[in-house]
Amino acid sequence: MSTSPSSPAPWRSLFLSHLAHLNSPTFTLATLHPAPASEAPSAGLPALPRARTCVLRGLWGELPCNPQAANPAPRNPPLYESDLPVFTTDARTDKAGELFDSAGGAGGGAMTGGGGPVEAVFWIEADKAQWRVRGTAWVLAADVDSEEEGPRKVRDLLMARMRRRVQAESGEGNREQWSFAREVTAHFGNLSPIMRGSFKGPPPGTPIAYSAGQGEALGQRLDDLEDEAARKNFRVVVIVPEEVDQVDLRDEMRPRRYLYAYRDGGDSKIAGGEVIGSWEKVEVWP
Repeated sequence: MSTSPSSPAPWRSLFLSHLAHLNSPTFTLATLHPAPASEAPSAGLPALPRARTCVLRGLWGELPCNPQAANPAPRNPPLYESDLPVFTTDARTDKAGELFDSAGGAGGGAMTGGGGPVEAVFWIEADKAQWRVRGTAWVLAADVDSEEEGPRKVRDLLMARMRRRVQAESGEGNREQWSFAREVTAHFGNLSPIMRGSFKGPPPGTPIAYSAGQGEALGQRLDDLEDEAARKNFRVVVIVPEEVDQVDLRDEMRPRRYLYAYRDGGDSKIAGGEVIGSWEKVEVWP
């Protein structure tokens, strides 16, 4: 594996500055839900849109500190940064399954894998800005460091979009000190005890008429970061952007809109586009 030598995405700095103005870093995540033939929009489109509100957990490799609770988990050394948004979810939710079912054979294993298409939409009222991040989403589980083909493929894909930090280039640490599994555990530790305990609740979406299983209950507080039941259900999801759509509505007489497309160092493909590092940027009519 090797990391990408590219510079940060040209949209990254402004995106992060806007997110800093949110009281809570929430966004809308849209996925594709496989539909039976009787509910599908057409025979050629056997899926339905699904959207829900999620909480951004930072960018992959750059886990932020939780100001509400100390993180007791061991942390990776600060060797990498990325432009990959992260959220967490329960493996039993519909969205987790949709990321596998809509992947079209993209890859991964039974636990770590996925790769289905997603769109994440952020509205930042203070800046009158909308951000739409489109790409694929990869689900990371406790087996992420396995040498099986699925987890290894996911690690390679993510490493190709990660960058060595400047201080790491100067000799502070090496890649062998950095672990995907440790990063997943650190995300679990970054949650509050109540939020960790939610992964021991009854399966999301099941009727309350069905009794909860043994050990399943709402409102549990969990301090054990290796609790077998909770970790079985806990997942970290990493979005790998392929296109970012930014709308700036601060000037109502002249709104602006910019598209960024990942080119991996390739040539411009859009009229008026400018290739900046691994991305192409173009202004379009709003």
